Amino acid sequence: MSSILIADSGSSKTDWSLIGNNKRVKHYQTSGLNPFFRTEEDCHRLLTEELKLNPAKESIDRIVFYGAGVKSKKQASFIENILKKHFRVKQAEAHSDMLAAARATSGTEKGVCCILGTGSNSCFYNGKKIMVQNPSLGYIVGDEGSGTYLGKRVLQYFFYNTFDDDLREAFRNKYGDDLSDILHKVYKDPLANRYLASFTQFLIEQRGHYMVENIIEDAFIDFHQRHVLKYRESWKYPIHFIGTVAYEFRDIIRSLHEQYGLETGHIFKSPQEGLIKYHKAEL
Repeated sequence: MSSILIADSGSSKTDWSLIGNNKRVKHYQTSGLNPFFRTEEDCHRLLTEELKLNPAKESIDRIVFYGAGVKSKKQASFIENILKKHFRVKQAEAHSDMLAAARATSGTEKGVCCILGTGSNSCFYNGKKIMVQNPSLGYIVGDEGSGTYLGKRVLQYFFYNTFDDDLREAFRNKYGDDLSDILHKVYKDPLANRYLASFTQFLIEQRGHYMVENIIEDAFIDFHQRHVLKYRESWKYPIHFIGTVAYEFRDIIRSLHEQYGLETGHIFKSPQEGLIKYHKAEL
């Protein structure tokens, strides 16, 4: 009996789902397999030590890998060759996290698909492949609407004394007010994007305050104006979202879409369930 193994990988973790011909699904988790940060040796060691799955016993026929670090054919080949060697399979595919978002939300239908998590990205998907995609400029230059984008606004509002007294006190109680420590973590420590995105939690906890609502709405307006509204297809097809930020603030997305006259599609925290549904249909 053959099976499909699908993986959704970020820099920190990879979610694996093994789909058998009986449509039953087994779930596994390992550290991230990002070709930007992992050597071939790292990847083989990680798969051997962390993935509690016996390739011979499961009779895996095909592997489909989606990863944030798969930006080019070279990176895709790097991952594909590792998977083929480790699992001893002939069929291994590596795709971008953007395609994962598109397949998970839009399936085989046309739609504009977006990622709003730690970072942000978007594309127009024709039901089979990505046709148009705005470039992702990263958290320093771009990532509008993302967790890092929101986190920067939180820090600006606090240290520029824009927050009112209640929000300033709430921020100080949660994070302190040591500017030098925060700037060190932003400019000197690794993974500054994740650190900045962590301040999104403050916005989640302070929902209902007009300043917090304004920060979130302004960030999402920036994302829509610089990305979503640039696709002419946005006026004809649903707009889908993947990511924790989109999911947590989905009410604001729906409200903006009402104002713009856009159709809101699926808003999922993670692509995993959508990918399982998509690939089950192939069995």
